[in-house]
Amino acid sequence: MKMAFWLYLFLFLAFFDLHAQYPILTPFALSLGAAPVFIGWMMGIYALTHLPGNLIAGQGVDKHGSKGYMIFSLISAGIILLLQAHVTEPWQLLVLRSISGFVLAFLSPACLALLASLSKDPVGQGKLMAGHGVVHTLASVVSPAAGAFLVAQSGYSMTFQSLGWLLIITGIIAIFMVHEPRVPQIISTRSLMANERTPAVFQVIPLRYYLLPLAVSCSQGILFFELPLQLGGTEGIMHTGINFSIISLGALVTLSMFFLSHYSPYLRTHLGILGIALSFFSLAALDAVPLPVSLFALGIAKGVVYPAMSSLFIDLSGGERLGTVFSLQSIAMSIGSFIGPIAAGAIHGSYSPYFVAFLLLMAVIIIVPPVRKKGAVLPPLAARTNIH
Repeated sequence: MKMAFWLYLFLFLAFFDLHAQYPILTPFALSLGAAPVFIGWMMGIYALTHLPGNLIAGQGVDKHGSKGYMIFSLISAGIILLLQAHVTEPWQLLVLRSISGFVLAFLSPACLALLASLSKDPVGQGKLMAGHGVVHTLASVVSPAAGAFLVAQSGYSMTFQSLGWLLIITGIIAIFMVHEPRVPQIISTRSLMANERTPAVFQVIPLRYYLLPLAVSCSQGILFFELPLQLGGTEGIMHTGINFSIISLGALVTLSMFFLSHYSPYLRTHLGILGIALSFFSLAALDAVPLPVSLFALGIAKGVVYPAMSSLFIDLSGGERLGTVFSLQSIAMSIGSFIGPIAAGAIHGSYSPYFVAFLLLMAVIIIVPPVRKKGAVLPPLAARTNIH
């Protein structure tokens, strides 16, 4: 689909820009004199300020569509990066990261809802979600190493300015190239004529399922905090970038296996989380396993989990109110991303944050069932088969 192609292209540019920052934020904060605990809060506050943005995005995307929120998110995030290029104190970085967390909260629900609206078939939606994951991962394969290389060659200020302008230009181009249905994500006319009422999202999706994205994002927050410190901070910035790229290469392997979308999203989600948990156990306790091997395995598991979780929530919701559904998923991920680095910063040097991530992921696998319970509430058939 032409629309899917353009959307994937803009997503690639946006994700390239964002992932290029992962290996350099911690070293940058250290260069400003920030302590590990402060870095944990800096990373956590970014996720915390996602919450109000997610709440606004959910209802907003359902009512007004995705395009405006995507453009606002991209351009605003680019402006913040231009300001970040001139930061000289840790507290300034904390403020800008908190604002960045808010404006970028609109991007994921808007993009996922627009992608899901391009197909009415569950298998087709699963493939679109897998394609989103492939684009995301392709960008994240090269961007961490590219970000680290840019810092090594040009310094932090020029790197942030370059990334900022890339986001701004992407947002401007999206104004002209992204199109969406006239009536986004609403109940069909046929459903309204039948006087059928779509249940609220909280009635459709048991809250325990939101523990899945929460736990996964919490473990990722722990990894984003701990790995740069483990590899030497500022001195090991190139190694950090390369190792983040190794994770993305692993994810690319399974994201390229489009046939996986034919299998149960519930089973794929749980097997993927189990794989992530075992990878964290390897990082924590199996010194004989080389670090790149553990990270590559973690990436393989991530490539299974993310498109599977998106398909899982589409199935649980019956395909309705997808802006709200993905907003709630993003809220759960924001909470996890807030808890992860702060917890890692608090126990860093005393306990292994990787082992804490392993325990959390295993606990969630036990709590949340890998199949839908019989008799689960679903929207009426007409509402499930008419997505505009």
